[in-house]
Amino acid sequence: MTAAVEEPVEPVEVAVPERPRTFRRGKGLVGLVLVGVVVLLGLVGPLLWQWDAYQQIPGANLLGPSATHPLGTDDLNRDVLARLLAGIRVDLLISLTAVPLGALIGCAIGALATVNSVLDVAVQRLFDVLLAFPQLILAIGLAAVIGPGTGSVLIVVVSVEIPVFGRLLRAAVLRVRESQYVTAAEVVGGRRAHILRQHVLPNSLEPVLVQLALSMSVAVFVEGAMSVLGIGVTPPSPSLGAVLTTSLRYLDLNPLFAIGPLAVTAVLVLGFQLIAQAANAARGA
Repeated sequence: MTAAVEEPVEPVEVAVPERPRTFRRGKGLVGLVLVGVVVLLGLVGPLLWQWDAYQQIPGANLLGPSATHPLGTDDLNRDVLARLLAGIRVDLLISLTAVPLGALIGCAIGALATVNSVLDVAVQRLFDVLLAFPQLILAIGLAAVIGPGTGSVLIVVVSVEIPVFGRLLRAAVLRVRESQYVTAAEVVGGRRAHILRQHVLPNSLEPVLVQLALSMSVAVFVEGAMSVLGIGVTPPSPSLGAVLTTSLRYLDLNPLFAIGPLAVTAVLVLGFQLIAQAANAARGA
């Protein structure tokens, strides 16, 4: 008998999906660079620049751009560039403090609301009330009670973000809770609190991370709008909105007075938006 000759089996190549390089190219990289440049200016700029944000320079009233004062000086003889660099710090402080705090409170409330149906209804009605007020109306009301200042801006941003993050996490928890691995954990006798903490919440945080970047840009807008209305950061403390508000009275004398804070605000907001879009694209990949 002739022995059967086995034909060589060609190896099968298995395509391994490439992990999305969210922040190594495209929108994610551009967004990180833009935000990083602004953050670097805010952190290092005031230390390297020769003028202080509060220093009143003798004889330097509303000077135009020059080598000594690239953005000119304001009506109180202060260097505009120094005020702008210090203002970046204030806006970053507001964004990096108020937004995470609002996200933490909102997520905690949203997660707890999914445990009990009665509590869920009450929380959703509370969120409806908060979302019914436009941001500026809420800002004016709080400023009338506690007065203008950085504290008012922080409270407004936190109040605005609580229902946003609360509803976002609630929707994610309700979706993940229907997954098969959650059902399996319930079948083997897992406690509800343990399942929520170990299985549901860790898999519900992706949309929250995307919203964080979006909310950072919203916080910059809120600070600027409140400063324009005179209920934001109070003088002589600088902020992007405060510098821009002062510049509006002197556009004919020095346009760069307004262009500086506008450009920094636009770059900062655009950077956060690009980061959010890249993170959202990676989440859907």
